[in-house]
Amino acid sequence: MNTQKNGTTAQIEAYYTNVKRLGHWTDSRTVEVTARRGSVHVDLRSAQIPEGDLEVRITAERSILKILVPDGTVLDESGLAYEGRSEVKDAQRHSASGGRRLRLTGVLKRSEIRIVRGGVATLTAMFSREFVDDCRTAHRDGTLPTVHAPESVRQGTRRDNV
Repeated sequence: MNTQKNGTTAQIEAYYTNVKRLGHWTDSRTVEVTARRGSVHVDLRSAQIPEGDLEVRITAERSILKILVPDGTVLDESGLAYEGRSEVKDAQRHSASGGRRLRLTGVLKRSEIRIVRGGVATLTAMFSREFVDDCRTAHRDGTLPTVHAPESVRQGTRRDNV
């Protein structure tokens, strides 16, 4: 398991493990994900990510990649190559409009990508160990938790400023 920032690209590696990057974990619009027989949750709803298109470069083999995005995000999977039984699941694929564009590129080998939006994305983030840790840290520091709704709460926002 590895996460690092390389210039303007955030990198996530998951080999035979589960990796979650939720809340304000990056300020990059480009993410590289390499996974083999693993599970990766990537949250791209953060207000710290600058405006413009988002790109996720994927190399996945027998893995599941769950991407949390804001409502209205338009999905572009034209740069994605499929090998074996691979697919991209997005319940709002044809109704999304007016938001940022998420461009998926790379190779899926017997893997699956799940795009999660809106309330389901919030619930996905809330039912995680990262949310519990974020709530404890926020309580201790007197700030608001950010993992559940990083698009609307800036990191370090004091509770008394609300």
